[in-house]
Amino acid sequence: MTVKKRPKHLDLPKIRLPMPGFVSILHRISGAGMFLFLPVLLYLLQLSLGSPESFEDFRAIVAHPLSKLVLLGLLWALLHHLCAGIRFLALDLHLGIGLKQARHSSAAVLVVSLALTLILGVKLW
Repeated sequence: MTVKKRPKHLDLPKIRLPMPGFVSILHRISGAGMFLFLPVLLYLLQLSLGSPESFEDFRAIVAHPLSKLVLLGLLWALLHHLCAGIRFLALDLHLGIGLKQARHSSAAVLVVSLALTLILGVKLW
């Protein structure tokens, strides 16, 4: 019986993650971020629909620059999660599973999600 030598130390900063892996990790992070901020978004929705006074409270909260930054991050999370989800559905249908196509589609996910965030973020800011 041969005993395999296991690595004793993995230098994680030196390991280079490929683009599809990076998109996959960001997909999970964006999903978790949207899930964790769901109570905040529901609270803001409740404020916006409650009464004219609560709507003014909503406007005051959303007008704060830190709130705008958080909402912009949530907008990116939503758009990235959507684009990456479409990519993963295509991969499940065996579309673009070659190495070159997978790299191109993962780069497209990053570019499209950032571009849409920029366009919608400027429009909504």
